[in-house]
Amino acid sequence: MINCLVVGIGGFIGSIFRYLFSKLTIIKGSFPLNTLLINIIGSLAIGIIAALVLKNLDFDEKTVLFLKVGICGGFTTFSTFALDSFELINKGDYLGSFLYILLSIVLSIVCIYLGFYVIKRL
Repeated sequence: MINCLVVGIGGFIGSIFRYLFSKLTIIKGSFPLNTLLINIIGSLAIGIIAALVLKNLDFDEKTVLFLKVGICGGFTTFSTFALDSFELINKGDYLGSFLYILLSIVLSIVCIYLGFYVIKRL
């Protein structure tokens, strides 16, 4: 039961960070740059966390749940990514939707790798 509370508190914090970040106006337009950046930043964070856990076998399980499942899970969003993709396709912006889907997937995976690489080098 305590693990559920730890994840819930982390999710609460991650969701608030996501909401606040989504309110930043980086570039105006129909391209969902904020969601892309949220998912990339979240991927970098979860990559760093996962690498730290592998590097330190004494990492507390509740801390890992709080950070990975709670904060990162609450901060990033697959459903918004899917909705943004659908809306771009629905508007007929096929190139934009392709770029968004490609960038979201590739850059998120690259950022997880980057997180592991940075921690490995420390």
